[in-house]
Amino acid sequence: MPDHTVSPRVLSIQSHVVHGYVGNKCAVFPLQLHGFDVDPINSVQFSNHAGYPSHQGTVMNGEELWNLVQGMQESNLLEYTHLLTGYIGSVSFLETIVRIVSLLRERNPDLIYVCDPVMGDNDHLYIAKELVPSYKNQIISLATVLTPNQYEAELLTGIKIDSKKAALQACQALHDRGVATVVLTSVQLPHLKEEMLLIASTQVLQQSGYSPSIQANIPLLDAYFTGTGDLMTALLLANLYKDSTNMQHAVEQAIASLQAVLQASADVSGPAAHSKERSAEVCKARELRLIQNQHLVLSPPVKLKVKPLDIYAN
Repeated sequence: MPDHTVSPRVLSIQSHVVHGYVGNKCAVFPLQLHGFDVDPINSVQFSNHAGYPSHQGTVMNGEELWNLVQGMQESNLLEYTHLLTGYIGSVSFLETIVRIVSLLRERNPDLIYVCDPVMGDNDHLYIAKELVPSYKNQIISLATVLTPNQYEAELLTGIKIDSKKAALQACQALHDRGVATVVLTSVQLPHLKEEMLLIASTQVLQQSGYSPSIQANIPLLDAYFTGTGDLMTALLLANLYKDSTNMQHAVEQAIASLQAVLQASADVSGPAAHSKERSAEVCKARELRLIQNQHLVLSPPVKLKVKPLDIYAN
């Protein structure tokens, strides 16, 4: 159980864009609103996200990452309660993450490592295929909280998720690898046409009356935004830390914040929110409105109720 007498501090290693909201731009501000100190390391620094027609920038390699962390160690600056990682583009960078987890846990054995294993979606890899074994064989066993989507969970476990029972089996396979809490952030099943599922499972002892396996039926929003997974993982980190023994409430709050920010962003994006065009103008119009809707990050209206997982019901 987290020690809430210690001020929470997160080392967040993710991508960064100058304009727009993905990676650290989606994670740092919401976590700060929730009372976390956040030290960001930008794994890439781009002008804008890769969904635009073009972008420019630089990519950090594993050696550069390690040099930064070594500099922090020399100044005794590695006192963290959490490590958060998102998109990682190279094997060397991923292997350096393994070294960083070990180093941070030497300082704090109770370090909570929240890993969003960004690998792909909809049966399509975003990363070089060489990274998948590194995630499976090195990273997974280090994570405290894992937030894969359906495709990523299938890659990590080898289990085809075509039912809620299979989703729970995938969660258990990840528990067996040492992950305390697994949140499958988006599961789409053939019989559910207008909604997707979030399915989560934890081995953390829950308050009396609350299930260790839960689900939420989330209506599909007719809009497209980037950075939603990055924002969701940050919201899960914050809420699971505050409600470590009530995952049902923590996940409910995270979903509520995400859905409220998405709806508010869609409302001002106009036709661009659901346009298939990828012009710079359209991409700019549908950036998340995080600053304008910061009140929804902290105090969202709860419209979707999270319930205990029933593998036999919709």
